[in-house]
Amino acid sequence: MIPTLEWTSEGVRFLDQTRLPLEETYVLATTYEQVADVIVTMVVRGAPAIGVSAAMGVALGVERSKATTVEALEPEFQTICKTLAGTRPTAVNLFWAIRRMEDLFAELKAKPGMTVEAIREAITAEALKMYDEDIEACKTLGAHGADLLPKEGGVLTHCNAGALATCGYGTALGVIRAAVEQGSKIEVYADETRPFLQGARLTAWELMHDGIPTTVLCDNMAASLMRRGKIQAVVVGADRIAANGDVANKIGTYGVAVLAKEHGIPFYVAAPWSTIDLETAHGDDIPIEERAAVEVTHHAGKQLTPHNVGIVNPAFDVTPAKYVTAIITERGVLRAPYEESLAGLETAKA
Repeated sequence: MIPTLEWTSEGVRFLDQTRLPLEETYVLATTYEQVADVIVTMVVRGAPAIGVSAAMGVALGVERSKATTVEALEPEFQTICKTLAGTRPTAVNLFWAIRRMEDLFAELKAKPGMTVEAIREAITAEALKMYDEDIEACKTLGAHGADLLPKEGGVLTHCNAGALATCGYGTALGVIRAAVEQGSKIEVYADETRPFLQGARLTAWELMHDGIPTTVLCDNMAASLMRRGKIQAVVVGADRIAANGDVANKIGTYGVAVLAKEHGIPFYVAAPWSTIDLETAHGDDIPIEERAAVEVTHHAGKQLTPHNVGIVNPAFDVTPAKYVTAIITERGVLRAPYEESLAGLETAKA
């Protein structure tokens, strides 16, 4: 399994995704501030991986704290959580993970005789539990979604929603992996995903690592391939799914969904339940991260655009629920109307 991130006695070890596909190197974060920086700079990325990274960042901060009493630890704990919560605004898994840590801390500190050492152990154990849960969720949702893909044909994906975006196995690529494991003969078409090239660099790298046939295409080529009958299904991941089924994912996903609808191709979204945000009514309320202009103006250190030209660089867009054929989660496959299916499954599993 591709080691996206790992808890070690020295700190949290991350596969540096900014160096892939040509260089496989690792970054060791020994403080929670360094974990925050790793998230911001996209050494680690992908909503599920960001969530678990944040949890491990909280655990690392608590473990390295010099506080000797619970009362002294509490304000430091709040600072740790606030710092990590300020890294990337769109991926709801980040806030889900931090809230889970905050709830655990509140529960622990309320217990009579609670010690700092006991809190350290419990917080670390929770982060490691979340790591294991993510891998299991990806494998389960992959099994749920495998039958939706063609037994033979082309499947388009956008960005990287694979093992590299999770703790292992992947969401969209987890569905593809499960289908291949069941005998489907799938060729994956991976959009390059400008400007950060997650598809060209990361999706292609990990699928080739697994021996799954993969073709990279420029983002503006999808329509042509769809018209030529090369694409039988689209499957993508998500960074946040609103209560009505609107999906925030990597910039360009919305365009792919519109094209799929036009060509009568099913468009599937694969994500763990931690990506579902029932507190956000619809996609217009999802905060969209705007990243630095240099990601567009430069590539590999070389400037591509004229000096002082205007740049917009939203990291995500929102695909309206009407374009989504189904949402694949570890709890099952959901279909429209999503207000009912999402709320119903949340209630059933509560």
